[in-house]
Amino acid sequence: MPLERLQKLLSRAGYGSRRHCETLIQAGRVVVNGDVAKIGSKADPSKDKIFVDGKLISIQNEKIYIALNKPRGVLSTVRTKDDRRTVRDLVEIDAYIYPVGRLDIDSEGLMLLTNDGELANRLTHPRYGHEKEYRVLVSRRPDEKQIQSWRRGIILSDGYRTASAKVMVESQSSKGTWLRIIMREGRKRQIREVGILLGLPVKKIIRVRIGTLKLGKLKRGEWRSLSTSEISSLLKNK
Repeated sequence: MPLERLQKLLSRAGYGSRRHCETLIQAGRVVVNGDVAKIGSKADPSKDKIFVDGKLISIQNEKIYIALNKPRGVLSTVRTKDDRRTVRDLVEIDAYIYPVGRLDIDSEGLMLLTNDGELANRLTHPRYGHEKEYRVLVSRRPDEKQIQSWRRGIILSDGYRTASAKVMVESQSSKGTWLRIIMREGRKRQIREVGILLGLPVKKIIRVRIGTLKLGKLKRGEWRSLSTSEISSLLKNK
């Protein structure tokens, strides 16, 4: 077999997107035939022995795609150092899969778990600009100025200016106002920080769509395998 870049092989083995696999290599956690790997290293999976954190990797050929409705209080990660539940604890299948993108511990809704590193990279890399759609409950009804500011983008506390977003008032409830927000970026806790800066404290976030994949009728904590048409649609738009 021809030599392949190590980050590509690690991604196929289920260790995340190629960008994430590059960080594993840079951290010195990847060893090939006894030598610590470097960025740019290549290997032949049919004969070279590749280890990550001392564990021999296995290249998975079968691609797995799982939709999960993450509940509040669950971490969007594969493993943790304490006893808190992770999204991986909710999906009972014997395969190495990982979440594509994250939701903070207080948010809920749609997550995609897969071992397809190429798709994961396309869905999370900013330059591809895939849409994510959210239902967001804010504590009070926003005025037109607040809505327009959110739509145009605002400067966060670290100096980053958010990209433009689609923001629509959906409904009013006794607990506040539900907004529908569609974004093409997703910095850590961005929606919550924007809400605070605009005087609209966020009480609840539910992600309902990633690209062409929709949450649908999945209940909190439930998961399902994607249909053939859903997979085709994601791959077509990657």
